[in-house]
Amino acid sequence: MGINEAKDLIIITSIIFLTAPIAIVTYILVYNQKKRKFFEEKDLLKKKFEEEILKTQSEVREQTLQTIGADLHDNIGQLLSLSSLTLHSINLEDKNRATIKIDTAQAIITQAIKEMRALGQFIQGDNLVNLGLVKAIENQLGWVEKSGRFEVEFIREGEAPSLTHHGKDLFIFRMIQEILNNIIKHSQAKKIKIKIRFSDKAFQLYMEDNGIGFDLDENFKDLPGMGLKNIDKRVEILGGNFNILSNLGKGTIINIFIPYP
Repeated sequence: MGINEAKDLIIITSIIFLTAPIAIVTYILVYNQKKRKFFEEKDLLKKKFEEEILKTQSEVREQTLQTIGADLHDNIGQLLSLSSLTLHSINLEDKNRATIKIDTAQAIITQAIKEMRALGQFIQGDNLVNLGLVKAIENQLGWVEKSGRFEVEFIREGEAPSLTHHGKDLFIFRMIQEILNNIIKHSQAKKIKIKIRFSDKAFQLYMEDNGIGFDLDENFKDLPGMGLKNIDKRVEILGGNFNILSNLGKGTIINIFIPYP
């Protein structure tokens, strides 16, 4: 090896020894920066998730109170008013008719008591989810059916895993509340079909109505009073997919797919 070649080798070796630590340090710094950013984003998502849970709990309670108010006025209030009218119309001199009216008033009051007990269970709101997502959904649909305005079909496929996620269950329950509320207020539907499906590490919600539908050419997130923006936002937080199909005069279909639990 010549002198020049030896010098070149020494220079190259020196450069390698000088730059290698710099490269390693740079790699470590970049890695730590990415790691720190990852944990910051993770903490941010966790905080955002917790904030949405609190907001969802508040919305569930608000919806529950609205349902209670409507039922007290439209159902229980009417039953009690009817029993009061029946009792006030009793003529004690006509014993036979008086007996019939007293029995009728008693039956009406008994029905009102049953309705109050059912309402007491419903008041649990988001606590109802603690008893199971399916039970909470069935309870909610029971109140929709009770109005007599809708034919409701509920289908469940698969079994909920033994390990559930209360936060996700609360989100799902609120989504169903919101969609049902949209149907009741805007759709003019007569039939509602709901299907939930538990599969391997996934949950699917399918909801369909035969109402008037709406124009999907508009941005559904900007449609007033539809509540779809919140649903889309929460599905995104859960890492899922939200799809909607609607045509004027042909009803609406909503599909939600999220990882579960």
